[in-house]
Amino acid sequence: MILAHRVRLVPTADQERYFGRACGVARFAYNWALAQWQRQYRAGKKPSEAALRKALNACKDTDFPWMREVTKNAPQQAIKNLGSAYANFFDDLKKYRHGELPWKRVRVPKFKKKGAHDSFRADNGPDERHPNAVPTVGKRVRLPIVGWVAMREEVRFAGRILAVTISRQADAWYASFSIDLEHQPESRTDRTVVGVDLGITALATFSDETPKVVAPKPLRRYLQKLKRLSRAFTRKQRGSNNRVKAKTKLARLHRRIADIRADVLHKLTTDLTRYATIVIENLNVTGMLSNRHLSRATGDMGFGEFRRQLEYKAAMAGSTVIVADRWFASSKLCSSCGMKNGSLTLAERTWTCASCGASHDRDVNAARNLARLCPSTRGNPESWAGSACGADGSGGEDHLAVKPAA
Repeated sequence: MILAHRVRLVPTADQERYFGRACGVARFAYNWALAQWQRQYRAGKKPSEAALRKALNACKDTDFPWMREVTKNAPQQAIKNLGSAYANFFDDLKKYRHGELPWKRVRVPKFKKKGAHDSFRADNGPDERHPNAVPTVGKRVRLPIVGWVAMREEVRFAGRILAVTISRQADAWYASFSIDLEHQPESRTDRTVVGVDLGITALATFSDETPKVVAPKPLRRYLQKLKRLSRAFTRKQRGSNNRVKAKTKLARLHRRIADIRADVLHKLTTDLTRYATIVIENLNVTGMLSNRHLSRATGDMGFGEFRRQLEYKAAMAGSTVIVADRWFASSKLCSSCGMKNGSLTLAERTWTCASCGASHDRDVNAARNLARLCPSTRGNPESWAGSACGADGSGGEDHLAVKPAA
């Protein structure tokens, strides 16, 4: 399997300048190829990224000699990325024509701007003499032309390094290693099951006795500072050094918000892989983001990133992820008797079952109902009570629709 491992770099001033030039070369090559692609398409020709790479190599020495100052892979990979962008665009266009995707979701390749998503591929690729694309020794990595660059930590995975991409976030540089790892998922013999209910007040509520994971809400925490720095940035004169400084401060804050959110999600998803089976909701995140009352809070949680991380980590750990049907009424079903409380509103955080008199915390009840969707506990009150969900009851089997994690 191929994993991506991102490590923060500690470059010298000269290395930072080289990284900036390489990002500029990659951006220029991408924009040049995009302009050529559009021109050829308007002329009735059929462009391709392979032909554009050959054309750039033919005119590089005469028209763009400054490209030789950086690794040759920076402009070449940028044009390959353009080819991938157009392949995704044509796939989206096909889905749009079949009514499977709205037009606003069709990703049209656009020209890149300086300072936005700066990155370049820094290696020349593996060969017979050097199986790794770049050598690493401890907290150092050797890149073509620039030489040895210090890192904040060592590469954690023992595998073959296929490629490395250097990117900038705020004023920090990162190396993303693509590693081919020989990994066999663990053979799980335990039958532990957990249902996970995601929310805005509590990020995750579990069906067993595990304490709730409090939502960090980093955007809400830094919202006022974010507004202040945004106003300060817009008031600076364009092209001035003060505007550059204000932009860096704003980007640092955005990076901190993203890092806090990612840290909590990584710790949560890694901890969940101790269970053999994990049952989660199939949330309509797009619909939740369209609600003007909940959009900011929903985006601050990172529900989509939670599912992405959980699925690939569960595959590595040998765990199984079950995704409940989107219309499964996990909050409204009584986890003790299965009666459905159709009048339950979103504002009611606790409720009492009118049939059996059981009192429920809304989130815990939903997590217990999700845990029942596991095949080993479905319709078997005794095995369900002894599993990781830690509750009793049956009923509501007509709602137990599940689908595999995609």
